[in-house]
Amino acid sequence: MLPGLEAAELPADAIEVGRILDAWGVKGWFKVLPYSANPEALFSSKRWYLLPTEKGIKTFDGVGKLVIKEAKVHSDTVVACVHEINDRSSANSLRGSRIFIARSSFPTAKKDEFYWIDLLGLEVINREGEKLGTVHDLLSTGPQTVLVIDDLRDGKVIERMIPFVAIYIDDVDLTARRILVDWQADY
Repeated sequence: MLPGLEAAELPADAIEVGRILDAWGVKGWFKVLPYSANPEALFSSKRWYLLPTEKGIKTFDGVGKLVIKEAKVHSDTVVACVHEINDRSSANSLRGSRIFIARSSFPTAKKDEFYWIDLLGLEVINREGEKLGTVHDLLSTGPQTVLVIDDLRDGKVIERMIPFVAIYIDDVDLTARRILVDWQADY
């Protein structure tokens, strides 16, 4: 394994949250591309699990664990450092690595706030009890997030998009794995 990288197993609840872009500076820091506009999960955990790059030269095999010394926002990325990586060359050896964090270490979401990962796969039902499908994806359109819902009808997948805003979303029940909406199937 590389300096600062311990052999580990990927936690069962691991979520991919970003990718290491490149070395940053000369003292062993590296730049991270977070997959979220609000990268709080990267800051909430001091243990990041890495899988090697899918393209290019692999500098390690299997799963590695980094113990983060410091992470902070820098421009539109995050920069981080670990105890045993002290130079640019060592930091650059992590380039392309995929970053995973245990879902259990994410910060607790506030009331009426949800992590996108928790919404995927939820069943969407309208006020009349009609099943509209399941959440397949989410899109950020700038001012709002949109639920992308797949509904299988007569052997065909119908895609619906519902803005994830209070006027259309009546309730999100993560325990029951469903979202109640004010939306009709023919919209």
